[in-house]
Amino acid sequence: MIENAAEAQDIRVENGMITEIGNLTEKTGEEVTDLGRKLVLPPFIESHVHLDTCLTAGDPVWNMSGTLFEGIECWSKRKEKLNEADITERVRKIVRMYASNGVQFIRTHIDVTDPSLMAMKTMIRLRDELKDIMEIQIVAFPQEGILSYPNGKELLTEAVDMGADAVGAIPHFEFTREYSVESLNFALKLAADRGKLVDVHCDEIDDEASRGLETVAARALELGLYDKVTASHTTAMHSYNNAYVLRLMRLLKMSRINFVSNPLVNTHLQGRIDTYPKRRGVTRVKELLAEGLNVSFGNDDIFDPWYPMGNGGMRDAVFLGLHVCQMMGYEDIMNSYKLITHNAARTLSVTERYGIEVNKPAGFIVLDAENYYEALTENSVVLASYKDGRKIAENIPGEGKVFSASL
Repeated sequence: MIENAAEAQDIRVENGMITEIGNLTEKTGEEVTDLGRKLVLPPFIESHVHLDTCLTAGDPVWNMSGTLFEGIECWSKRKEKLNEADITERVRKIVRMYASNGVQFIRTHIDVTDPSLMAMKTMIRLRDELKDIMEIQIVAFPQEGILSYPNGKELLTEAVDMGADAVGAIPHFEFTREYSVESLNFALKLAADRGKLVDVHCDEIDDEASRGLETVAARALELGLYDKVTASHTTAMHSYNNAYVLRLMRLLKMSRINFVSNPLVNTHLQGRIDTYPKRRGVTRVKELLAEGLNVSFGNDDIFDPWYPMGNGGMRDAVFLGLHVCQMMGYEDIMNSYKLITHNAARTLSVTERYGIEVNKPAGFIVLDAENYYEALTENSVVLASYKDGRKIAENIPGEGKVFSASL
């Protein structure tokens, strides 16, 4: 079954492209694979992850408070141990995990608050080396700030000119409100000048006075960047008063920017200073979608100073996100795959070559389920992943047994 198709259909692939979809007749000598009426979806997309920090939790210290800011402190210590071999080994392992879980596109944020830019140089090399199984998009991410870190502007510019695909920023971590605004002005102007995408770690804090989002949207509108800009996290929006959000929504719709929510990590990190009631700390996903804005989901972190779990799969982010955002209506559930497929493709600006459509690259995954509701609720395994018509990953479901005389 293809996405929400009413009946099973055939997909013809020739020279890595989808050439026909429908009830097809087998051609002479044609290789046919019977998928057994299993669910076929476009490949999953990871909209937001830090590949350079993955698999470093507890090295050299654990984040004991579970806060964003202690995580940054832990990572600052871990950066001292970075080298090319270390980064290469961890990234390759994570990419294999993602591939086995049906992911074929990754947007990764790479820390550039490092005078050596070791992680950026290594990731650019790996982007090319791993392209046969994964398309990787790199954001030059100033983890410790643009104005609040020595030579932050110069390092960010150097990383972008080195080959980053997108420009990042972290306004809520800058020393002052003035620095916050100036850092965003600088980052978006740099992107406009260099023809790059933008993805800002924006207002990832519980402080309702953190208002970087309005600046991001205003600059995206004024510079004509529109949907080339993404605001990630925006967790402060969870704490904004409704009157402000009502006014802000007008600007957000005019700007047409994308949003990425990371439910797993932000329910873990946010609300840490609350006693009770505790805030959920996830942005207003349901409301943004209702206003026609594009939202996708990401994992953010996998076993690193900010999140001590993760497996390279996308299902958990969707599953938890639906609960936390109270999007449990039938249509919400059935459409939630778009948060890690079509919506994410818009975020990464790859829609022209994404999707199960004629004349597009033959990229798709096969899940061990007949429909998406079943796949989500039963956490169905990705049986196979095809990229450009070539199988790049395969999983064989394990057999479970229950021993009971009553069953």
